Amino acid sequence: MKHNVLKIHPKDNVLVALADLKAGDIIENEGETIELANDVAAKHKFTIGSLRKGEHIFMYGIIVGEALVDHPKGGAVTTETIKHATATFTGKRNPFSWQPLDVSKWKTRTFMGYHREDGRVGTANNWLVVPLVFCENRNVDIMKQAFVEELGFAKPNPYKSFVQQMKQFYLEGNHSGIQELNFERAEAEAGQRIFKNVDGIKFLTHQGGCGGIRQDSEALCALIAGYIANPNVAGATILSLGCQNAQPAILRQKLAEMGMESKKPVLILEQQKEGSEAQLLKNAIQQTFLGLVEADQLERKPAGLQHLTIGLECGGSDGFSGISANPVVGQVSDILSSLGGKTILSEFPELCGVEQELINRCQTDEAADKFIKLMRAYAASAEAVGSGFDMNPSPGNIKDGLITDAIKSAGAAKKGGTSPIVDVLDYTEQVKKPGLNLLCTPGNDVESTTAMAGSGANIILFTTGLGTPTGNPVTPVIKISSNHKLAKKMEDIIDVDTGAVVSGEKTIAEVGDELFEYILKVASGELRPKAVQLNQDDFIPWKRGVSL
Repeated sequence: MKHNVLKIHPKDNVLVALADLKAGDIIENEGETIELANDVAAKHKFTIGSLRKGEHIFMYGIIVGEALVDHPKGGAVTTETIKHATATFTGKRNPFSWQPLDVSKWKTRTFMGYHREDGRVGTANNWLVVPLVFCENRNVDIMKQAFVEELGFAKPNPYKSFVQQMKQFYLEGNHSGIQELNFERAEAEAGQRIFKNVDGIKFLTHQGGCGGIRQDSEALCALIAGYIANPNVAGATILSLGCQNAQPAILRQKLAEMGMESKKPVLILEQQKEGSEAQLLKNAIQQTFLGLVEADQLERKPAGLQHLTIGLECGGSDGFSGISANPVVGQVSDILSSLGGKTILSEFPELCGVEQELINRCQTDEAADKFIKLMRAYAASAEAVGSGFDMNPSPGNIKDGLITDAIKSAGAAKKGGTSPIVDVLDYTEQVKKPGLNLLCTPGNDVESTTAMAGSGANIILFTTGLGTPTGNPVTPVIKISSNHKLAKKMEDIIDVDTGAVVSGEKTIAEVGDELFEYILKVASGELRPKAVQLNQDDFIPWKRGVSL
């Protein structure tokens, strides 16, 4: 009897269950039969042969775990029977060669983007309002209340009438009516936008800028400067209290280092200089409105695909992510690298176990050495507080088949495709070189997407097997499902379904081509991803402490 199973790499000593399997089922693999010793749920793994305690588990052709007990042939691999393990890594061991993909069908294609003075091209046209310190969060929120509905940027709230009905029942003393009331989603129409060429006015709040260590405030200024420099941003309004660590002078210095000191309008207002809160808000609102008037003058024009910079992200991953959604995104990364565009692979805790492969793919020894240094420093900082990369998988990851960080990492790294690594960047450094770039960020979804937009991503691809609404204020986030079930269950947040790879209906290359076509529509403003439609504007700066 033949079942749905997958051997990912010839070197692997486990198989992935593509459907729920029962103890006693007979599995055919490479001319041999395996009788399952245990039930194995879809997305989980079982041994091809017997495995002794202390022996390594291989997936994707690399070490992803170590057996804690003897495993029979066909034995389930679980958190009780194996532990996280990886191979050691050193400097570059082998020369790396790569043949770019045949991208002739896209060579003459363009997208409709916003051309900036520094030569970069945006896929959106946003205005930012950002505080330099958490003390100004309230004023940013007041500005948000003043702007978004009046200018037509607010997403209508279909739950408002639901609460109004419950309120009416309560005032009438009809408490049973509250419990029996059915919610019927009625989408109200959004207000009319008066600025046709402005995609949004985005209000970013955070808990940084003062207290903590000075390096955190400097990193925050660099991140905010990166957001201003992002080609999807037309300009920014910055609110400062005045006495905080994250000073306007540091922000201006970071902008100058990026060559942006005079490329875009940056309005900086300081409350301790403006006087009253009312005066600060009046001036900030008035100047921001005039900035929006100017931003609205820019129109979309054709741009070559080399102007795309795509961030590669995963979150809420499952046991199918590494065999469907992530390899599809890797195919897109290779397509864009072949076209002269840029891609960004981040989440360093989720590259644990694949370091040597990535090191060997670095174009230069300098890039390889920088990657090694950043990875070892990050791992050491985690271990110093009693944690480690092995603690990265979430309960949801483990439940759906990613039972060690190395298994999770081996699948996550597939988002980077097969092309050479042209550069390695530390947090807030800007992407400059065409090709695949590594960016040091946490594995935390929002901290990572926040960082990629801050380093220049004008599109972000986000794969998920469990479902997550994560978005970004300035960069469109395209949500990609690893399986059909999720795409149907959470269709309100999923844009693209790669489940056809798991079912065998389509190849990775075929779905990769479809995804690339979808990206071009988003980049041109023809399609708005679900996260954009929902105004899912997630922004969390990294404080360089331990975050996995």
